[in-house]
Amino acid sequence: MEEIVVMVTVGSEGEAISLSKILVKNGLAACVNVIPGVQSIFKWDGQITEEREYLLLVKTVRQAFDQLVLMVKANHSYEIPEIISFPIQLGSKEYLAWIRDSTKIESA
Repeated sequence: MEEIVVMVTVGSEGEAISLSKILVKNGLAACVNVIPGVQSIFKWDGQITEEREYLLLVKTVRQAFDQLVLMVKANHSYEIPEIISFPIQLGSKEYLAWIRDSTKIESA
C-alpha cells in the first residue's frame, strides 16, 4: 500500500472536527491533524475571495483515496472542496505500518 497525505480545507472548527472524526471512524484515515488559522485567497465566481479556514492533514493510503473523496464530499459544506493528495516519500517504518494497519479499505 502507498501511504499518502490528503489536504482538505474547511470553513469552521466544528466542521473540521466532525469531518476528521468521520474519516477516522470509517477507517479512511489513520490520523487527521487540524490546523486552524489558514488564510486562503482564491478566485470564486469571478471574484477574489479571502477566507479563514482550517486545514486538515489526513494520513491514509492511496487505496482509500476514492472512498475518502466520496465521504468528504458527502459531509462537506463547500460546493467544490479542496481534496488533494501527496505521496509520503519517506517515514519511519513503524509510523507507515501504523497508517496501513489503521486504514480499512472496503472492497467495491
